[in-house]
Amino acid sequence: MNIGKIHSLESFGTVDGPGIRFVVFLQGCPMRCLFCHNPDTWDINAKTQYNLTPEQLFEEVCKYKNFIKKGGVTLTGGEPLVQVDFVEDFFKICKQNNIHTALDTSGVIFSEKVVNVLNYTDLVLLDIKTIDDDFHKIYTGHTRENNKKFLDFLQQINKPTWIRHVVVPTITDDDNKLTILANYLSQYSVIKKVELLPYHTMGKFKYQNLGIKYALEHLNDLPNNRIENARNIFKNILKNIDIQ
Repeated sequence: MNIGKIHSLESFGTVDGPGIRFVVFLQGCPMRCLFCHNPDTWDINAKTQYNLTPEQLFEEVCKYKNFIKKGGVTLTGGEPLVQVDFVEDFFKICKQNNIHTALDTSGVIFSEKVVNVLNYTDLVLLDIKTIDDDFHKIYTGHTRENNKKFLDFLQQINKPTWIRHVVVPTITDDDNKLTILANYLSQYSVIKKVELLPYHTMGKFKYQNLGIKYALEHLNDLPNNRIENARNIFKNILKNIDIQ
């Protein structure tokens, strides 16, 4: 039986795709991004709040169907594609019932099974951590290879895509790096929106609770003027894309 390990559920999400959304946080992630604020989602074998079949999860969604009819369902994590078979089965049910599906992913996993999932995915929210190939491994624990393949494939199949990028003080909060990233994204016509997310320190306590050293302990939240600066850089280059 296909059981999904679910970290948590959010019934009225407003930041993980268009409209009001039912957001499912799946357990498990192979990445170890230095800025991650959800280390409690890393371990696929950790005890989870919910263990549900795709059908059981859809029953939960149906309780809020009237509220999300102009929005939909978003699967996030962790990295949802760690549980790729569950994602495919659940998204199939959603599409059979005319519910909009969004997949929030790092793109770290790219395979034939992932391609199958995209057949039932209306929107991809793709995280891009950095496009510096050498730094990517240090920054996330993985190479950028699959992330690039993922975005290239989304372009190939013309799948609507939103890009997410965390702006971290002293690391990605750099005018030159932001300009290079914006120019890189300009070649992809499938990108409909870019969300530039300011680094915050709200997840520090989770590391303490888990007994894990937090690599960015020395950093403070990104100032408001710096996220506005990043957005202005992107707006000047990606003139026909919604920049948030």
